[in-house]
Amino acid sequence: MILPITVLRYSINITIRQAQIADAPVVADLNLRLARETEDLHLDPDTVTQGVAAVLRDESKGLYYVAEVDGTIVGQVMITYEWSDWRNGNLWWLQSVYVKHEFRQVGIFRALFSHLQTMARQTPEVRGLRLYMHSENQRARKCYESLGMKRTQYEVFEMEL
Repeated sequence: MILPITVLRYSINITIRQAQIADAPVVADLNLRLARETEDLHLDPDTVTQGVAAVLRDESKGLYYVAEVDGTIVGQVMITYEWSDWRNGNLWWLQSVYVKHEFRQVGIFRALFSHLQTMARQTPEVRGLRLYMHSENQRARKCYESLGMKRTQYEVFEMEL
């Protein structure tokens, strides 16, 4: 899917597509950047690359979608699934959301989100889209709210193993 986006007086063509195994190094790099920027985490590149490749080889783990401009990947998002017995359907969790600095605020994530939203509405068992974000990431919060997402009453708890 190619989406023309006009920014100021310039227009860029954004192509949204499902990531393939050949994209693993780029997707892994974007994930490493994401961890550094949002949480000041320096993840092990080999582990991240293997984790990305595992998703790209097995759609039951999730799906990556990438945004390209002029054949270069400039943004990404991953979908993972959560079965909701209350809704008798899946919630799609948006994870690994990242747009390269030089392509921010020109509609890259909006195009990715729009593509996923359209796919979700066309998939009968999908009941909603969810994501979590770092609580101090105000830019991300404003972006998600501008797309119609709402803050929930839930908090995330975690136990690392």
